[in-house]
Amino acid sequence: MNDIRRTILWVIFGFSMVLLWDKWQVFSGHKATFFPMPSQQAAVVAKPSADPASVPVPVAAVAPGAGVAQVPASPAAPAAARERLEVSTDVLKLTFDTEGGSLVRSELLKQVDMADKSRNFVLLDDSKERVYMAQTGLIAGAGATGAALPSHKTLMSVVPGERSLKDGANELVVRFESPDVGGVKLVKTYTLARGAYVMNVKHEAVNTGAAAVSPQLYLQLVRDGNKPPGESSFYSTFTGPSVYTEAKKYQKVEFKAIEENKVEIEKHATNGYVAMVQHYFASAWLLGDGIQRDLFMRKVDTNLYAVGMITPLDSIAPGASKSVEARMFVGPQLEKTLEATATGLELVKDYGWVTILAKPLYWLLDKLHGVIQNWGWSIVALVLLLKIAFYWLNAKAYASMAKMKAINPRITEMRERLKDKPQEMQQAMMKIYREEKINPMGGCFPIMIQIPVFIALYWVLLSSVEMRNAPWALWIHDLSSPDPFYILPVVMALTTMLQTSLNPAPPDPLQAKMMWFMPLAFSVMFFFFPAGLVMYWITNNALSIAQQWLINTRMGVPPKFHLPKF
Repeated sequence: MNDIRRTILWVIFGFSMVLLWDKWQVFSGHKATFFPMPSQQAAVVAKPSADPASVPVPVAAVAPGAGVAQVPASPAAPAAARERLEVSTDVLKLTFDTEGGSLVRSELLKQVDMADKSRNFVLLDDSKERVYMAQTGLIAGAGATGAALPSHKTLMSVVPGERSLKDGANELVVRFESPDVGGVKLVKTYTLARGAYVMNVKHEAVNTGAAAVSPQLYLQLVRDGNKPPGESSFYSTFTGPSVYTEAKKYQKVEFKAIEENKVEIEKHATNGYVAMVQHYFASAWLLGDGIQRDLFMRKVDTNLYAVGMITPLDSIAPGASKSVEARMFVGPQLEKTLEATATGLELVKDYGWVTILAKPLYWLLDKLHGVIQNWGWSIVALVLLLKIAFYWLNAKAYASMAKMKAINPRITEMRERLKDKPQEMQQAMMKIYREEKINPMGGCFPIMIQIPVFIALYWVLLSSVEMRNAPWALWIHDLSSPDPFYILPVVMALTTMLQTSLNPAPPDPLQAKMMWFMPLAFSVMFFFFPAGLVMYWITNNALSIAQQWLINTRMGVPPKFHLPKF
């Protein structure tokens, strides 16, 4: 029974760690490492289309049950007529293309590039290496035929005005106007605010023809399916499109599913948003509640994908106009900012199946940071609070382990004496447990209860952009990057070995080796994990060792450091 208890404990520990790794892969939109499912596919990695802007983006027709329509391409403008326009606020540096008035580049002035910390981080981009843009335009209403309307391919003129947010100003306006295309003129107005990653985008359709028109407005995000630059190869995070509606909540889709036309999302709604998500950052198109919209995800070209929505403008009489107010978010996944921007937008920071635990843990971590003003020490403080909260559970587990360690010599002697009589061995073992009032499973269940909490904290630290480029102390200048000198991983491995040595050693040599091998194997993985995660685990190990050492000493089982015999 002693062997069974220890075997179950280590199987649970090992399986939990494997599940942690595997579930993170799955919930991040990648293949499962150990338990692959048919729907879990890797993202497509290929070069972007040589000229993605020249490809009309297919979108779904607005009318229920209608077929698939395409965003019509306007007559191509001469290359020399196009220009790129730079606009800056205190947090964003944006580049717009006069072709369609599209947003083709976003530089986040408060976030540095991790590969080259002398530069700012670039999210949206339109270059030889990356394609990631925000586009809007008009298409004809359901069942309508005739000329094309102003789209993201239409060359627009920009209204003169300020291009950077001046001191004392709280708002910056950028306005694009299309020519008359198909009897309709489109006016697109971006309004940027100080300190904001969300901008208002007003689309006004003016009927310049002699007959009524019923256009539809599409808003879409287009990007390649490549892994974002600088992403770690040792842990996976989701990159791809997502949608949110009140009916189906948050739904994310792998690029591979779009490639295979296996997209299953809510198609019609009057609320929610569409987004492109990657580790730490996101972009999203937002429409107000009550506005009818159709949601779509599409393959645009080789390794190029779109997520967006279409909303009808209804009939516009000759000489009249109708407008739609939208908003666009482009920035870091700051949880409080996302919550304040739109309902459900905070879900782009995806904690997966432990959200119910992760959100309060993040809230507490944020509160601690408000007092301590250092994310590294805030992690230490949070783990300390969790250990205090679970003190009595851990005490029961460690007391059970101490008792097991105290009787270990008797168990070893008995096993050796009755090794050829398994039935008598089992009866003798149970007798010893009854005499010493020991529950062989007493050390397992208290630890099992805590596992989901610490998995949730793991995900909080891995997904929080606040850790990015955040210093702790001494040589740790970025909690989201691995320790450059591998000091923290070595300390973690040592604390893991010390903690293992405090547990009762299984009499069976094979079990004893497994007892050492499994935690050490996972310690090696942490050599490539962010420093903040390793700090959290070291703190947890150190506090566990201190409590276990104290309990063992009180129960007359002096701690002894022992190494396995391999």
